[in-house]
Amino acid sequence: MNMISPKQDKNVALIVGPTASGKSALALEIAKKQPSVIINADSAQVYRDLRILSARPSDEEMDGIEHQLFGYIDGNEACSAARWANDAKTAIAAAHERAILPILVGGTGMYVRVLLDGIAPIPEIDADIRTAIRKMETLEAYRELERLDPLSAERLNPTDTTRIQRALEVIRSTGMPLNHWHQQKTGGIGDQIKLHPLILLPPREWLYQRCDQRLHQMIDGGAREEVENLLLRNLPAEQPVMRAIGVPDIAGWLSGELTREMAVERAQTATRQYAKRQYTWFRNQCPPEWPRVEAPLSNDLGPIIETILRN
Repeated sequence: MNMISPKQDKNVALIVGPTASGKSALALEIAKKQPSVIINADSAQVYRDLRILSARPSDEEMDGIEHQLFGYIDGNEACSAARWANDAKTAIAAAHERAILPILVGGTGMYVRVLLDGIAPIPEIDADIRTAIRKMETLEAYRELERLDPLSAERLNPTDTTRIQRALEVIRSTGMPLNHWHQQKTGGIGDQIKLHPLILLPPREWLYQRCDQRLHQMIDGGAREEVENLLLRNLPAEQPVMRAIGVPDIAGWLSGELTREMAVERAQTATRQYAKRQYTWFRNQCPPEWPRVEAPLSNDLGPIIETILRN
């Protein structure tokens, strides 16, 4: 199998796809064949408090391979895509200096996009404008967006409240539409590295079954205790770690509002819905030339690894 030169060509491997698609196992197999560091690109796995519910690899599962940006942020903090991208740039540069291959692995498309393409330098939104827009009905806000920023209105679903509000806030607060700011993106490293991407898009029914099975494994593996310890911290409800998939449902089970069966069912449903959103995002938002694997990973990963490491 060919080896690639991480430092000379600034090579970076990237494995993305929905939750439970096999990304971590594939990354490990690559790292066993070429000196590498596996770098997390999942927004839940950054939090120290969520090892089990985020499916963060355990020390045993890491199998002696170096992992970075896993569980490195306290649950009392909110990790933005910009913060993660800066941390990932540092980790990638350090790997190149050591002449080892950085392997980015995760399911958070926005993190990857910000890292590769940069971030739009949108000025801070005026607080009064934000308050006024948040009070508007979704249809009213959409009609106003059609008038002020027809391009954004055309690409958004008329029921997508959050994105409609965001686009309207930007045009009202800055006087320029979102598209203007997106064209000003800075800080991306996509043009400074040689990317070796792979998207895992296994059959959806297979994926959903894996999600359901893994949730049961999480419960058996201590997810209830993990949430119990998290609740003891009395963190603000709006913190991302408190809204992570499974946390509200298990919290309801702990309080007696839900039975175990109800909590598991709700968490499974939320996981499947999340996997569906990820699947759609990676299928539609990633460049069409990025290789895709649309079958469940087999035991023979050699051809797939060759695809990623091909010069």
